[in-house]
Amino acid sequence: MGNITKIVLTGGPCAGKTSALVRVIEHFSSLGFKVFTIPEVPTLFTQAGMNYLTPNKAFFYEGEKATLEIQLALEDKFTRMAQQCEENCLIVCDRGTMDISAYMAPETWEQLTRAVGTSTPELRSRYDAVLHLVSAADGAEQYYTTANNASRNEANDEEGLRIARGLDKKVIKAWTGHSHLRVINNDEDFDKKMNRVVKEIGDVLSLPQQIVDERKYLVEVVGELPEDCTESEITQCYLKGEPNSEVRLRRRMWQGKVVNVHTTRKRVSETEEIVTERQINNSLYEMMLALADPDRLPIHKLRKSFIWKGQYFELDFYKDQLDGLIILETKGITEHKSVKFPPFIRVKEDITCSTKYYNYNLAKK
Repeated sequence: MGNITKIVLTGGPCAGKTSALVRVIEHFSSLGFKVFTIPEVPTLFTQAGMNYLTPNKAFFYEGEKATLEIQLALEDKFTRMAQQCEENCLIVCDRGTMDISAYMAPETWEQLTRAVGTSTPELRSRYDAVLHLVSAADGAEQYYTTANNASRNEANDEEGLRIARGLDKKVIKAWTGHSHLRVINNDEDFDKKMNRVVKEIGDVLSLPQQIVDERKYLVEVVGELPEDCTESEITQCYLKGEPNSEVRLRRRMWQGKVVNVHTTRKRVSETEEIVTERQINNSLYEMMLALADPDRLPIHKLRKSFIWKGQYFELDFYKDQLDGLIILETKGITEHKSVKFPPFIRVKEDITCSTKYYNYNLAKK
């Protein structure tokens, strides 16, 4: 039996998931992977007669419960099929279990998961990575359409765009806390958005990837941040490792929850590297701290994440020995002119290519 990797492709309305699925199937099949795709269950249910906008609460609840049960069953059946394959397998889910929670009140979701015999942490942990494609309704409105999905409920007008943007953010919030959640920005060139999907999955599969700088800027905040931004506390420590490799422990805390991730980044050539990530429990996290690099201090920062004009930003407020440092970061944007800076941010310096501001170097004593 080969290795089995399970990925979720999700996002707001008209985000490009259908195109991304085609690209993923073609690319990774050509590399020798057996690729399975799990269809979007709510679409199947809608076509079969389910009405997710019904005012009938009992009907809505039973429909959502059935949606979750079928989603779980499909994933489990395809996993068992993959276990019979000799080659490495990639299971790609067109939306996953946590997407369901974005369309109901938190108390209804809690009731539903208890009835099915699961929980939010268990559902998130079913997947090796979650790729969220930002809706065209946010920053690429000229490409937003409802024509390619007859079951879509958002109208192609200003109110529909507002609803689509709101759903986009709710879906990101539902998956926040997954150790490998990646948000794929809109881009003037749609092909670049698709290539980013392929690259992120390549990272999860530990395939050699081109080294691409994330866009990073020294900034100051000059206005109010969006109310719907996600806030988390991050502690980052570096461990002793092999030459040409960087080993990192990251603990992220938000809303009373904790996620620990162990990351190894190893350069295999001047232009390529292999990145591996795994989520670890609190006990192993504490044990691994004993391997901390004595030449580097832990980094503590408050992170505020948000979408602005179709681009996903992470705004880090550093603490302790780096107090006062504020860095804005976004991924998947290769041209300076493509960054749509929010009006509440003033850019002081582009530090994308400045090794001085790499976290690994900032941690040095």
